[in-house]
Amino acid sequence: REFKDLQTQIVMNCSALTKRLQERGIRIPFGGTDTHLGNLDCKTVVGPDGTTLSGDMAARIFDIAGLVCNRNTIPGDKTANNSTGVRYGTPWTTQRGLKEADMVKIADIMADLLQAIVPYSVETRQGLQSRAKVDFMVLENAKIRVRELAASAGKDMEVDNSGYPHFYYLDDPAPAKDGWSALDLVSDKLLAFSHYVFTCDLDSLKDGQSTPCQFQVDGKMFSGNLTRVTGNHILLSLPSDSAPKAAAWLRALSDGYITFDADVTRRLPGPIIVRYSAMTPVKSASGEAVWTAKPYAPGLITAPQTVLPEFTWKEPADVPIKKTALNETHRKMGAKMVPFAGWDMPVWYSGVIEEHLATRQAAGLFDVSHMGVYQAEGPDAPLFLDCVCGNDISGLEIGESCYTHFLDPKSNVIDDTLIYRRSADKYLVVVNASNDDKDWAWLNAVREGKVAVDVARPWVKVFGRNVFLRNLRDPKEGKDMRVDIALQGPKSRDILLMLGTDKATEKKIKSLKRTQLCEAVLGGFDLVVSRTGYTGEKMAFELFVHPDKSVDLWNKILEAGQLMGIKACGLGARDSLRTEAGLPLYGHEMGGERNFSVSEAGFGSYVKLYKPWFIGRDEFARKEQERTGVVVRFRFIEKGIRAAHNGDPVVDKKGRVIGEVTSCAVDSEGFYTGQALIELKSAVEGNPIYVYQSAHTLGAQNIGLIKTGDKVTLPSAAVVVSRFPKLTV
Repeated sequence: REFKDLQTQIVMNCSALTKRLQERGIRIPFGGTDTHLGNLDCKTVVGPDGTTLSGDMAARIFDIAGLVCNRNTIPGDKTANNSTGVRYGTPWTTQRGLKEADMVKIADIMADLLQAIVPYSVETRQGLQSRAKVDFMVLENAKIRVRELAASAGKDMEVDNSGYPHFYYLDDPAPAKDGWSALDLVSDKLLAFSHYVFTCDLDSLKDGQSTPCQFQVDGKMFSGNLTRVTGNHILLSLPSDSAPKAAAWLRALSDGYITFDADVTRRLPGPIIVRYSAMTPVKSASGEAVWTAKPYAPGLITAPQTVLPEFTWKEPADVPIKKTALNETHRKMGAKMVPFAGWDMPVWYSGVIEEHLATRQAAGLFDVSHMGVYQAEGPDAPLFLDCVCGNDISGLEIGESCYTHFLDPKSNVIDDTLIYRRSADKYLVVVNASNDDKDWAWLNAVREGKVAVDVARPWVKVFGRNVFLRNLRDPKEGKDMRVDIALQGPKSRDILLMLGTDKATEKKIKSLKRTQLCEAVLGGFDLVVSRTGYTGEKMAFELFVHPDKSVDLWNKILEAGQLMGIKACGLGARDSLRTEAGLPLYGHEMGGERNFSVSEAGFGSYVKLYKPWFIGRDEFARKEQERTGVVVRFRFIEKGIRAAHNGDPVVDKKGRVIGEVTSCAVDSEGFYTGQALIELKSAVEGNPIYVYQSAHTLGAQNIGLIKTGDKVTLPSAAVVVSRFPKLTV
């Protein structure tokens, strides 16, 4: 009888909980429940950008509040990985003695949370993802209400009422000394977290030093003192009456599920540990609590300061052409040499098509030692790079790399670049040869605080100004100098390992995934080996070597790969390979005279708007709302036609101009393949387009005056194809 009564009560409780959710405006699939389980539909919660709440995000926020539920598929869901339902049940709560009135309270807590959640979509390292944040006070009050319900059910074991990091509450008492409390903030992400949260200038703070600070807590500014214990440990001292709320707020910021800015996409670095400290609170400190040049902190308001000048760059005139260490080697090999970006470079050896196919079928070796190679060093390196790059640099693990961009305050592309994390505080930065001097001047001007980095507040300066920047092509760097040689193609790893190495290094090279890197000695050469490249090949390497060793490395690789079909490749094949692969070239698909943006180039996902601040962030977000075009890859229908050129107009089937060509080259199958910036609605795979090749050489024709025998220029038919092809030859 007791068991039957329990089962009856379980169903009654679930029915009561479900009914109350419906009364609060929450949709219930199937209209209700007559069992011990129920589902709620999260799609009733919609964010400002139209994103609906996912079951995963709702379940996570419920869990933080102390309500254990599960995401669950409901009718209309296409995959369990993107479910929009939450499953709840009442067996456990009923066994603890809770009844229908208690279920109404639980339903109210759930509804209050759901109605305080803001869902949104944001680009992450895993692509476009649905995320959500909830109001801080609603969440904290929900935790207390859940605690009270749990207490009313009684307990059959001794447990702590709260205990960080598992459960903590807004009304937890703070340990105090003379009316002050101290919090330890600890994390390897602490430097970045603190720069964004607190209003003071942390760059000027050394170990053992203290400074007054302010920080926003749920819309109000709190005051205290920060003491830098180490780079990963800060002591926050503040009046005891504000400590519990401050602790809860900082912990919630670390968790990442509360709203702290009108732009909900912003996310703070973390996680960090926030715990009450055994150290003595620091009750007074000298210095400025608010750094007027700070680029971002929640709630930060500063009066206008002296405006910094805009960065300007003019290429120097009459500069002698430069040569890589391999220049004489190229000439001995019979390469056709041309000036490129101020360098004397090989455009081809045996022919562009032959070198292109060799890379696709075996391996190609490219001299890219003209490219700029910098190194950012020190604890401030990731923070500085996050300020000057659109991508998430602090998210890189040791041995990872990422593609990113330098943006100016108006979000114009200064250059695109690759960042490689060599160690805990060493990052290689590789830039285009054509922008090398400009990039170096820009980075140093930003680091020194000499140029404007924000449109709305042109007096602010970046974080991480203590970074140490080195130009690894500068002879003064001695043994640390590095230049880049690229080995690309399906047989590139086999050829690389033929240089000879020990078993451990061989295993390390074989274990590298795309975009990963390692330090290695192969064939006696001290290398940074990165599985990256500019050809679209899945098996591809960039080898960073001392310039004095670059000729020997070049020759050894060609010798090792001779029987495998390796070929030395010039700029011509490099351009045709990257065009076929859908990769951008600065000055064509982005930046340059036409000033195409990162998003227009098709790489907007590499700009991470969840970062609280970086140069050009807000302007990028604004322009993204106004963008009308994007770069696509296209292929001509027929072989044997003329190539298209940069700037050639593109029209649709009705003859309406919809864009212009940015690049074109012969692909692996002998077709001309190119890239073009066209309007968004036409940028659909399979869409027919038409290109007027070499349009700038054509004279204007008045169709109304043509007569029999006259020639009329017709465009060539092409089709929009996938931007990034699966390359097989």
